[in-house]
Amino acid sequence: MAKKLQQNNSEKEMSFLDHLEELRWHLIRSTAAVVIVATGAFIAKDFIFDVLLFGPKSADFPTYRMLCQAAQFIGMDSFCFDELPFRIQSRTMSGQFSAHIWTSITAGFILAFPYILYEFWKFISPGLMPNERKNSRGFILIASFLFFLGVLFGYYVVTPLSINFLGSYRVSEQVFNDFDLSSYISLVRASVVASGLIFELPIVIYFLTKIGLVTPEILRKYRKFALVIVLIISAVITPPDIASQVIVAVPVVILYEISIYISKAVVRNQKKAKK
Repeated sequence: MAKKLQQNNSEKEMSFLDHLEELRWHLIRSTAAVVIVATGAFIAKDFIFDVLLFGPKSADFPTYRMLCQAAQFIGMDSFCFDELPFRIQSRTMSGQFSAHIWTSITAGFILAFPYILYEFWKFISPGLMPNERKNSRGFILIASFLFFLGVLFGYYVVTPLSINFLGSYRVSEQVFNDFDLSSYISLVRASVVASGLIFELPIVIYFLTKIGLVTPEILRKYRKFALVIVLIISAVITPPDIASQVIVAVPVVILYEISIYISKAVVRNQKKAKK
């Protein structure tokens, strides 16, 4: 009897180690995908920096043109300018090279995100029931779509609003804004990546409902608290003005409401499966 127990324990231990080994290879493949894409981004330095990163610094950026036209329509001249009153500089020996490396890694993570989701899905899908795998068939496509939608929102909405506000803000005319390269890039990176991850809220709610940690009733009950959290997040990733915070908060609130319906659908399907 004791031998059988020892054998069972060893089998469980080996099974756990096998899972760790499988997880390790999923992480290795995901990291390799990020490195490969990051290498391509490293080579495409001119496009990444001059077009993408420094695009929101230009007065010709599409967001500024649209906001300028909207402001002129209501008789204002906000967001209408020829040049933002700041310069970007690098004040350390390795500043530009470090910015090049980390920007390439960030680009690699963003572009390889669907493959990272694919590896994540391959790891967790064997533990799901056949009907759960069937119902979650579009997980990678939907999650990738939401992430890239959030990235675009962060790049075309959050980033230009932040750059315009912080770049033109002055405490005195005697002070000129000279921003460090790492500070500028970290603002763009935080705005884009944070928005992409925030837009994954429906996916997170879906899985939390699946495992029973969240229900539609809980989401409805704590809607007011969620709204406060959304406003706090908006205040963190946007400049401290009401207009920018509202612009960012609106889509997040919409995503929260969508998450309630998703949670409701998951609970309804689970009840049907039990019957």
